[in-house]
Amino acid sequence: MTFAAIKGRFFASATLTLALGGAMAPAMAAPVASVEPEQSDVAQLTPPKASWFFINRGFTENSSAIYDTTTGKLLGHVETPQLTDLALDPAGKFYYVSSTLWTKASRGTRQDYVSVFDSVDLKLQTDIPIPGRLLVGGRLNNFVVSPDGKFGYVYNMSPASSVNVVDLAARKFVKSVELPGCASLVSVPGVGISALCSDGSLATLSLAGAKSAITRSEPFFSATDDPIFDNFQVDRTKNQIVMLSYTGKIYTATLGAKPVISAPFSLQEAAGVPAGSSAPNLVNWYPGGVQQMALHVPTGQLYVLMHMGEFWSHKAGASEVWQLDLATRKVVKRMAVPGEPRMIAVTQEATPHLVFAGEDETVYVYDLATGKQAWKLDQAGNGVITVAQSQ
Repeated sequence: MTFAAIKGRFFASATLTLALGGAMAPAMAAPVASVEPEQSDVAQLTPPKASWFFINRGFTENSSAIYDTTTGKLLGHVETPQLTDLALDPAGKFYYVSSTLWTKASRGTRQDYVSVFDSVDLKLQTDIPIPGRLLVGGRLNNFVVSPDGKFGYVYNMSPASSVNVVDLAARKFVKSVELPGCASLVSVPGVGISALCSDGSLATLSLAGAKSAITRSEPFFSATDDPIFDNFQVDRTKNQIVMLSYTGKIYTATLGAKPVISAPFSLQEAAGVPAGSSAPNLVNWYPGGVQQMALHVPTGQLYVLMHMGEFWSHKAGASEVWQLDLATRKVVKRMAVPGEPRMIAVTQEATPHLVFAGEDETVYVYDLATGKQAWKLDQAGNGVITVAQSQ
C-alpha cells in the first residue's frame, strides 16, 4: 500500500469518528497516486563488429560477455556453460558453442552437442548432437569453423584423439575421424584440417574425398624440450599460422595438403636480448600465460605476453607486452601492463585495440594508436578472449 493510500485511510477514519460526535467538518479526499505500467522490450544487436571482443566468464556466470572496445560497453552475453568452446560464424550470422551436459548435473546421461545462437537476438536456434568432445576450456583451437562457414570441427579425446565433423549448413553431425597424438585444430580450405602433434610434426587431415587420410610433416619442434603453445594464431589472408614455443621461438607454417614450415627465430633476440633457453636456472624474458599472443592480421603485428622467469614458467602472468613485426622480425615496442595478464587478444580494426585480462577478472583495453588505456572493465571475465573476424 502506498503512503498516500495509508494517509487517505487515516483521514477517512478520523472524519467518520468525529462526524459521529458531530464536532468536525468533513476532510477532503486524499489524492490517488498514479502508477505507470511496466513495459518490457527485447534489444537486438548487429552482427559482430571488428571492434568487439568476447570473453569467457568461466565458472562465474556460465557465459561469454560481449564488449565493444570503442565504447567500453557490455553489449550482451552468449550462453557458454563450464568447459565449453565458442566459435564465430565467419559471415557473422551465428555463434556456435560446443557443450556437454549431464541429465543429473555431474552424473546421469551425458549429452554432447553444438549449440547454434543467432547473433542478432542471441536466441538458441538448435542443438546439433555429436558423439563426444574434450572437456577442456580456455583454448582457441578446440573448436574451429571453416572459412566458408559450412563446417565445424570439434576436437575430442575419448580416449584417443579424434575430430568431430559437423555440417553447420545442414546442422547435422557428419562423422568422427581419428587423429592420433594430435590436437589444436586449424581449418585448411579445400583440404580439411591441420593439427599440432606430440611427435613435433604438423598433421594434415584430408576430408575432401570419400576417404579420410592423414599426412604428417617432418618433426620441427620438441614437445619435451621446447613445446609449442597450443593457442597459435591464424592469418587467413596468407593461409598461414603463427606459432610460439616455450623458449620464445617463432614459427610460421603455410597451410595446404603439404604445409610449408619456416625456420624459427628468437623473439628475445628480435628485442635485442639473449635468446630464451631450456637450460635450468637461467633468468630471462619468456612468453607465458594461457592465451599468450594475438595477431593483428591487417598489419602483421604480433603481441606477446612476456615475463621475467626461468624455463617452465610458461603459466606466469605478464609484466610486459611485446609487439613483434613479423615482416622485419623485430620487436618494435615493449609496453608495461598492469594486472599480470594471462590472456591477450587484439581487435581486427584498422586502428586496433589490445585486450588483456588476469585472474582477478579485470579486463584492460588499450588504444594502440595512442598506447594508452582506453577502458578498465571490472568483473568482466578471465577466460579465453575471442575477437570478431579473427578466423
